[in-house]
Amino acid sequence: MIMRKVLSACRSTRQHGFTLMETMVALVVLSIGLLGVAKLVTGAVHANDSGYMRGQATQLAYEILDEMRANRPGASAYGGAGVFKDCSAGPCDNTDLAQSDTYNWMAAVKATLPGGTGIITPSAGVGGELATIIVKWDDSEAQWAFGTASGTTPAPMMVELESML
Repeated sequence: MIMRKVLSACRSTRQHGFTLMETMVALVVLSIGLLGVAKLVTGAVHANDSGYMRGQATQLAYEILDEMRANRPGASAYGGAGVFKDCSAGPCDNTDLAQSDTYNWMAAVKATLPGGTGIITPSAGVGGELATIIVKWDDSEAQWAFGTASGTTPAPMMVELESML
């Protein structure tokens, strides 16, 4: 009988629930896990941004290539910085249209991509007119997020398209 009273007294003094120390340890572990998830999300956002810019650059390169194909007689006049020509007032010849297309395309590259530049090089190829289009942009934020040292300047990203017209 006395033994039962001792056992029941021991049972009634046992603690129930968590101690403050256990709660703090669980909070620290949870915090470290959430920091890891935040780093993964940040990396995914930078990768998505970088892929989006690459897609935009490719689309811009194909856009000017299509304009060169539409203006095949003036294809050799594409290149350089271009000149704004207002062809709505009157007809433009092929050279004027090429200069206007180049000017508008360069403006679109600069407006769409950070630090964007474009180079159009028309030349005579073996089978006819050959066009080389290069679109460059600054993708340093994504490159720094993926391991490039922060003190260095990453090389600009580039899409190069070479095609027969």
